[in-house]
Amino acid sequence: MKSVDARRLLCPLPVIRAQDAVADLQPGDLLRVRCTDPGVLHDIPAWCRVHGHEVCEIDEQEDTITITIRVGSD
Repeated sequence: MKSVDARRLLCPLPVIRAQDAVADLQPGDLLRVRCTDPGVLHDIPAWCRVHGHEVCEIDEQEDTITITIRVGSD
């Protein structure tokens, strides 16, 4: 599983970092994105819907939000 550290970045940067990471992955691969901007709770799922990816899990621990994405075929 590939991980992206987008903590301390404001939207749209976490989405851009996720998009860049997905470009190197194959359909079915998992990507874990760690963020601190609460805007990702809306922005990353919306981006996934548009591009055919699946949000598998959203985990909120203290000030970190971790979103696990399954790469779609786009």
